[in-house]
Amino acid sequence: MKNEKVIEVLNSLITINNDRIEGYDTASKETKESELINLFAQNILTSNKCKHELVMEVNKLGGQKADGTLVAGKFFRVWMDVKAALTGDDRKTILNSCETGEDHAVETYNKVLENDLEYLNIEQRIMITGQRSLLKADHNHIKSLRDALVKA
Repeated sequence: MKNEKVIEVLNSLITINNDRIEGYDTASKETKESELINLFAQNILTSNKCKHELVMEVNKLGGQKADGTLVAGKFFRVWMDVKAALTGDDRKTILNSCETGEDHAVETYNKVLENDLEYLNIEQRIMITGQRSLLKADHNHIKSLRDALVKA
């Protein structure tokens, strides 16, 4: 029973990384700004790294990895806002939408670390804490780019 809960928790993080990958893939196809394309590619690499580690852990526990995204949820709508923003080619709007998505991803990790620690072993906690740090760094980069536009 404990493994099932751990797998569920890890799969929630796999899903949020799937959302980031899909969102940034969409965003990179819609913009012509090379700086943003490179940033989005880096963020995809971050999520692919996190996802790989999580999938390895789910496999080790004998579970099935999550393949989907949160299509019906708020995060999907945020990414659709990114696509709409990109079509309008408004850098500030793009970065605002990306930051909202990043907020949700970091919040998902925070909830796991606040509410599900009892199910996680020390290695899993360390892995998830490290991944949260990577996502926070991505968030802070996007936020700093957005804030620079506000000050300009």
